[in-house]
Amino acid sequence: MSPQPQAAVGAPLSRVDGRLKVTGKADYTADHDVRGAVHAVVVGSRVALGRITALDIRAALAQPGVLRVISHLDAPRLAYRDNPGAFMDPPVGERLRVFQDDRVRFCGQPVAVVVARTLEAARHAAHLVRVSYRAERPSTDLTAPDLPVNDPLPPQDYERGTPKEALAAAEVRLEAVYRLARVHHNAMEPHATIARWDGDRLIVWDKTQWVQGTQNELAAVFGIPPDSVRVISPFVGGAFGNAARVWPHSTIAALAARVTGLPVKLVLTREQLYHGVGYRPAYTYTLRLGSDRRGRLAGMVHGIRAETSAYEHFLEGTVTPGRMLYATPHVGQTYRTVPLDVNTPTYMRGPGYATAAFAVESALDELAHELGIDPIEMRLRNETAQDPSNGLPFSTRRLRECLRVGAGAFHWDRRAPAPRATRDGDWLIGTGVAVGCYDTLRLGAQARVRLDADGTALVESASSDMGPGTYTSMTQLAADALGLNMRKVTFRLGDSLMPGSPPHAGSLTMASVGSAVQDGCDRLRRQAIGLAVGDEGSPLYGAEDDDVVVLGGRLRVRGNPARTETYERLLARNHRTHLEVLGSFTPPSEPERSSMYAFGATFAEVAVDARLGMVRVRRMLGVYDAGRIISPKLAESQALGAMVGGIGQALLEHTVTDHRDGRIVNANLTDYLVPVNADVPDLRAIYLDGGADLDAAPIGVKGLGEVVAVGVAPAVANAVFHATGRRVRDLPITVEALL
Repeated sequence: MSPQPQAAVGAPLSRVDGRLKVTGKADYTADHDVRGAVHAVVVGSRVALGRITALDIRAALAQPGVLRVISHLDAPRLAYRDNPGAFMDPPVGERLRVFQDDRVRFCGQPVAVVVARTLEAARHAAHLVRVSYRAERPSTDLTAPDLPVNDPLPPQDYERGTPKEALAAAEVRLEAVYRLARVHHNAMEPHATIARWDGDRLIVWDKTQWVQGTQNELAAVFGIPPDSVRVISPFVGGAFGNAARVWPHSTIAALAARVTGLPVKLVLTREQLYHGVGYRPAYTYTLRLGSDRRGRLAGMVHGIRAETSAYEHFLEGTVTPGRMLYATPHVGQTYRTVPLDVNTPTYMRGPGYATAAFAVESALDELAHELGIDPIEMRLRNETAQDPSNGLPFSTRRLRECLRVGAGAFHWDRRAPAPRATRDGDWLIGTGVAVGCYDTLRLGAQARVRLDADGTALVESASSDMGPGTYTSMTQLAADALGLNMRKVTFRLGDSLMPGSPPHAGSLTMASVGSAVQDGCDRLRRQAIGLAVGDEGSPLYGAEDDDVVVLGGRLRVRGNPARTETYERLLARNHRTHLEVLGSFTPPSEPERSSMYAFGATFAEVAVDARLGMVRVRRMLGVYDAGRIISPKLAESQALGAMVGGIGQALLEHTVTDHRDGRIVNANLTDYLVPVNADVPDLRAIYLDGGADLDAAPIGVKGLGEVVAVGVAPAVANAVFHATGRRVRDLPITVEALL
């Protein structure tokens, strides 16, 4: 069949939902007006470890408008059935079972919930609940000596070649310890849930990156069939990974609605977001590497320790970059989680890979300096044509081109090689580079496509949009595949009644849901063409299917402009109110023929005050091999947003815990610093042209939301070293480290 003209895909179009968002008409979870809803406020534990010995709720219940105070003393027993499909990779252990016992596992753990007619009454009453504890000394510090490691998990070890021997024989050796602080997502929209029971059926409005994951988890918790739960989430105000699983507040809202018989709205406060949902865990990353004097790597040994909760053991892909990013013949790795009395970590943008990149890319920079080799040249000397971890060729690996294009655009040739050699008044100027990668993930997805007799199309899939622009990119794909103008296509998402979709995470939405949308639209277009060429009343009657394309809602024979008709006339003449198909995408079941990753190179220039140690990022550039770009404007937005987040990780963001009682002392946006406009410099993103990766997905995309975040922090850290001559191995890089 003739390829469809591409009018929308590849065009820098504005968001189709942009006007709704800027005018305040987009309904986020807490915005939904559910008739008769009452308000719930969670009471969190003030200790990090121990047992509840008493609960005094008399003062709370005496407040006007207060309906119930629910705790482990009176909450119904919940089923909490196993649900392996509730998360992409369920952590090993037992998820927190709210109000099912008197145990306290972390500071801020929900120990009660107040339900009242108004939010103000619920908040006031929550402060009046008095909880007594038998507290124990918690363990919350990853750096404390003699901490246990992850006995419940199988060893996360890897080895190829003989890394210890390779290091011993290497001409040049380097050993360093890198520490990364815990980082929280801090999205604009707080987590929220509205729950309503209609008999034995539960309807939930939830901030989630996976409506069907929430559906399955709540069904498992309450012991009801999944089709008895409906989850609705049309808009998500940012999440960056922490809305990909169900957290205790969603269960609490549904539990409170069942107990009271009323719809319940529960919105976490900004403070509660620091212990009510997950975060990027803290890491200690020890790296030893050896090379010859030309900078060619001989071996690497990685020792990784990550914090996790004591009741669940969270793992992420931190080991992968060290196995495949460079042509290193000898590699050894250990990965240990350290169970602490904290809530469970979770995925955060570039999960695992962003952590590993800081260690690997900083160490490579250190080695380059030791050997007197340009940092870009150092990386080029260790490039590889195939994945060293499995021997497979890369589907595409244009990392050399990313570095070359970036070096030209960033004017790397003007860089003075020696650290501390460039000044601008009181400011020391430095530039740094780091590369990054991220696995190309795909999961099965479906999309329903309907073409109505008025020539408009509706496409639906139970996906999510936490900000990257799913509404827009799917509309672009559908418009071109159906041959319609964008304004004639509506894409809907965020309802568990819609066709199945995987989590909106891991940069897999475009490859998975987008491929399903493409399949459904292609099949519907072919159905319409088949109807036309077999219809004696159609100007296209008798034409070959492969000679027909659709543009602007008109079916036309290629090369014969007189033979054309609209979708509307075709359906009316055939007495059809609509055409409808279900598109699908299923990743290949056979072993992969290639290793699939997106790649990128990030360049940063910083200025460091020579007397005060203050760091300012002056400019940043990212160059990416991310496959076919469906929506350039959205892609640029993704990259710029990731750079802002990476600046935060590098220079500002960290959680401060009082290890005496496990309390997070900066659980607010005053003391937990995130980048503001004054911290954000000139940012630029370049996506390499012509990079469609058909091994990765039928539509040629790789996914780009994660890779753009991976190399940012190490690029900044390397630039700080070049500016000052001082290597800082701990994130964030603080003023104190540079004084």
